[in-house]
Amino acid sequence: MSQERKRFDTRLRQALALLETKGLGRSNYAPPLFRLLWKFGATVPPQMASFAFNGLLMGGFFGVFWGLLMWLLLWGGQGLPLAIGAMVAAFAGALFGLSMAWYMRHSARKRAIPKWRDFIPET
Repeated sequence: MSQERKRFDTRLRQALALLETKGLGRSNYAPPLFRLLWKFGATVPPQMASFAFNGLLMGGFFGVFWGLLMWLLLWGGQGLPLAIGAMVAAFAGALFGLSMAWYMRHSARKRAIPKWRDFIPET
């Protein structure tokens, strides 16, 4: 494991400990999508990420997977044009992403949680 990865893992553990002390539930500060990405060193806790990052990540995943599920279960059998289904999924993903990004930013401000770039872990 590289030094950079070890530093990230240490910083992430300390950030998660901070979030736990702020009264957040584990499912809130460590949702499954983020836990999966942490294994690859790919992202930061959602309350410490930027509004745009949270919106794009959460909205993108939601839009793609919800759109595929709707297409397989409903729209494909109804003969809905693919372009219409893609636009609806993109709109739903955008709404979900904006809602989740707002919630994460609101939660962070309410609990005085620093952004990742401002977070200085104990050494």
